[in-house]
Amino acid sequence: MNATEKLAWKPRSGLPSGACAGPAADPAPGEEGPPPAAPVPPAEGQSGPSGPVAGPVPGAMRTPAAWPRRGRGSGTRPAARSRQGTEPAPAAGPAEPAERGAERDGERLARVALTRLVEPGDEVAGRWLRTHGAVALMRWVTGDAPPPSPEAETRLVRYRRRLGGPGPRQDLAAAEAVGARFVCPGDPEWPRQLDDLAAARPLGLWVRGRADLRLWALKSVAVVGARACTEYGAHVAATLAAGLAHAGWTVVSGSAYGIDAAAHRGALAATGATVGVLACGVDRVYPPGHSELLGRVAEQGLIVAELAPGDHPTRSRFLLRNRVMAALTRGTVVVEAERRSGSLVTARWAQRLGRPTMGVPGPVTSGLSSGVHELLRGEAELVTEAAEVVELVGRIGADLAPVRRGPVVPRDLLPPATARVLEALPGRGTAPLEQIAQEAGTERDEALGRLHELQSLGFVRRDGTGWRLAPRSSEHPKR
Repeated sequence: MNATEKLAWKPRSGLPSGACAGPAADPAPGEEGPPPAAPVPPAEGQSGPSGPVAGPVPGAMRTPAAWPRRGRGSGTRPAARSRQGTEPAPAAGPAEPAERGAERDGERLARVALTRLVEPGDEVAGRWLRTHGAVALMRWVTGDAPPPSPEAETRLVRYRRRLGGPGPRQDLAAAEAVGARFVCPGDPEWPRQLDDLAAARPLGLWVRGRADLRLWALKSVAVVGARACTEYGAHVAATLAAGLAHAGWTVVSGSAYGIDAAAHRGALAATGATVGVLACGVDRVYPPGHSELLGRVAEQGLIVAELAPGDHPTRSRFLLRNRVMAALTRGTVVVEAERRSGSLVTARWAQRLGRPTMGVPGPVTSGLSSGVHELLRGEAELVTEAAEVVELVGRIGADLAPVRRGPVVPRDLLPPATARVLEALPGRGTAPLEQIAQEAGTERDEALGRLHELQSLGFVRRDGTGWRLAPRSSEHPKR
């Protein structure tokens, strides 16, 4: 944020996507804060610190020291009784929800500001947020409140180095310009499975697209893999994504070259739902060659990012982005990956969170499949098609993949004794009855009866005094 906004902070109501929860507990989905109370003018003759109090200035922001405080005596809550001990003031009741709404607006703006100051996955900041809230953390960063401990000062100095950039209202306006919104814990659209990340949970998500992220994430699968993939890997990823889309599942990937792009295109071609998780600002196109693809994803699906609008990707941000894909989805499929592939980081995060982890096998001679094979030697499950993925991530006992078996030929239906007589016949030429019975290990009369059964079924035919195989198909073994 710039110096002006740092010294003139005032949370306003009417921000998009609801209100964020405070540090104590996230409100239930669907809970919305009431509209903020109108500014109450001072009593007649009352003055401010430097003269008469003026009305609110549109767009002005209060200093961080004036952010909503938690605990007793916060805000402008009126006293329950007058000093003379008369009846409670009539305005005491309605002021309570108005105060909570203003507090949530302040928490939201603080989270927006922190997305520019705190790196994704910062667990130290995550623990502070859960304990003290975003408003308190911003007070520590700006120096308007003492840090929780002397040791915390080193970490706070790192955040202060990034002060001076665009303010939270500027970021919200930049996101709105590209059709994006800010979603944070406590919003109805916030996916609750992201809370499994605990202290590594995102501060919030910038979401671009018309769909509801929480509803789409309820039935989603991450499909990830190598950037320099083979034609085999791209074909498998696209086919797998299209099958998942036809089955009603959302395909989540990282919008990178290779397997990620193939997965997005497969879902789009099947008119399915797909979500691209970026390692940069939601308003940026990365990689640059995916301008058209990301445009289609934003129109038909969703684009999600942790970083503030305009932020650029780095190597560490790509790896930290993978934890969001693992937590957001019900399972992760790795199509192709070397032993040092970033997609294996997504798989390990999924395993750590208790999500199903799957891998598609490839040629044992391919280095691009070596990482997947190593994953399959561990706790990952081998999958080859969308139905097998759905069986692992879907409803237990309901979303089962069809049983796969080889074709059944007529000889497979023969009784064992009859099959032994059939096997006793030579591949070429004629054999007498006595030889067939001896080869089949049965009596002469029983062998004769079995041969007549086989003749009626078209397996053998009588040739003079002997028997031979009928020239019908290649299902009979050749000796």
